[in-house]
Amino acid sequence: MKLVVASVGKAKGAIGDAIGEYESRVRRYFAFEAHEVKEEQYRGRGDAARVRDEEGKRLLARVPAGAEIVALHETGRAWDSHKLASYLADLQVRSSPGVAFLIGGAYGLSDEILSRASHLLALGSMTLSHELARLVLVEQLYRAGTINRGEPYHKGRE
Repeated sequence: MKLVVASVGKAKGAIGDAIGEYESRVRRYFAFEAHEVKEEQYRGRGDAARVRDEEGKRLLARVPAGAEIVALHETGRAWDSHKLASYLADLQVRSSPGVAFLIGGAYGLSDEILSRASHLLALGSMTLSHELARLVLVEQLYRAGTINRGEPYHKGRE
């Protein structure tokens, strides 16, 4: 099973380094790919829908055939670490081709992505930058891998 994280924009500096560290850790547990797609230029008032649509096309192009889509969205449901681990374990048991986690840019995700998503996932009730959302997500994917293997990284339910 393949895990894909596709996000709008490049992560730079210290946050980019932290993302890279956790992405390398995720690869210990899953076939994993990360993709950064180009941000669309905002042309002024009333242009957000076009920006979402163009970025959405780029994100969807990174979704492997047959993979489920999990859209990170403010209206989504929050999962705890064990729920995420269970979801990924279930996909593996079902021999799923994989899952793509999609993170939008400044104007969010396109309607097409939201309608195609199997799940809408919220990382919390606060709005996060796409870089910070990506960092939190990849740390949680790593944590899910350790939970599923019974490793000591996760100490939440002793």
